[in-house]
Amino acid sequence: MGSTVLSLRIDGELHDRLRDHAAKRGMSVQDYVVRTLIRDDFDERFKTAVDETEKFYGLA
Repeated sequence: MGSTVLSLRIDGELHDRLRDHAAKRGMSVQDYVVRTLIRDDFDERFKTAVDETEKFYGLA
């Protein structure tokens, strides 16, 4: 799996908030955003897997 560059334009207020959240965790803004996206993606995939399992067993 390779990596790709993603460029974002965000307003100063959002950047400041992201920088504060990242600093509390000892991270750069870039690392904080990437980890947040990864976590959100995992949560979405996990929920889909649970939904599919419930459908399979007739629980949904």
